[in-house]
Amino acid sequence: MSLTKRGNIWHVHFFTPDGQRIRESTGTSDKREAQEYHDRLKTKYWRSEALGDQTERTWKEAVVKFLAETEHKASRRDDLQKLRWLDQHFGDLTLVQVTRDRISDIGDLKRKETTVATANRYLALIRSVLRKASLEWEWIDKAPKVRLYPEPSRRVRWLTIEEATRLLQELPEHLASMVEFILATGLRDSNVTGLEWSQIDMQRQMTWIHPDQAKAKKAIPVPLNADAMRVLEQQRGTHPQFVFTYQGHPVTRINNWAWKKALKRAGIENFREHDLRHTWASWHVQSGTTLHALMELGGWSDLKMVQRYAHLGGAHLAADAQRLCRNHDTKTTQLKEKGSSAVTVTA
Repeated sequence: MSLTKRGNIWHVHFFTPDGQRIRESTGTSDKREAQEYHDRLKTKYWRSEALGDQTERTWKEAVVKFLAETEHKASRRDDLQKLRWLDQHFGDLTLVQVTRDRISDIGDLKRKETTVATANRYLALIRSVLRKASLEWEWIDKAPKVRLYPEPSRRVRWLTIEEATRLLQELPEHLASMVEFILATGLRDSNVTGLEWSQIDMQRQMTWIHPDQAKAKKAIPVPLNADAMRVLEQQRGTHPQFVFTYQGHPVTRINNWAWKKALKRAGIENFREHDLRHTWASWHVQSGTTLHALMELGGWSDLKMVQRYAHLGGAHLAADAQRLCRNHDTKTTQLKEKGSSAVTVTA
């Protein structure tokens, strides 16, 4: 029999085309997963005999190739961090051994350590690597399915004017300037930390984010309002190349110990540096900026990306809402419907 169960784990047992006996643990208690493992393993040995393909690719090889092909990704630094963590679990496995059951175990482990959203980011990265190994490189016949956990809808986290003022007062001067610039322009923190004077036209009051710096890989023209210009004027002459520096060196990150301590002193909880961009967008919508205009200002490629802020607007609907007030001088409105008697609604 090709599949046998020992304890809770299924094992494979078969002979290869050249007569070699294969006995291996599938590492799973799920019979369907075990059958998939068995089928992939038999296919591998058949390919080895019939096609001369004797290379059994490993997870580490796939990671190296994946990183080489995704150097352009804006999230490359995050991918590297995730792949280092995954290496302790998948590092010694072949791709055939990275089964759905093992992936599910990794997801459960990560979910216990952190949030569901973060666990899903790890699972999505595993899925990306395996899909490339299957569909593009043909290292495996079929990538196992990777299911993500349902994520609850979250409110957009943004600061009120009062909270932002408190935060700016608590931050050290070099970080306060960067935060104020983000609140004025909506730029991502990674674009601000690497911002150079060559990207800024003070006369035209514009700055540009180059395609290789933008998440959507498209150049973003950013108009500079009075607040942004004031911050830039304060930074003039501090460094010949970079706009924002500390002790003569460019600032590499906003989210550091000084940032965290300032948040605590300001009494602000559950707030990330990326939420500064959410704050900028939220303030725009509350001030009447249309979603289409916000999409262009923020460099988003899809209107769906700014729909999360739609509920914060609504001022343009005020006139429509007033249509129900047929008599503004009284607290009673008569609503007459065809074929029915008058209905009195008391405010």
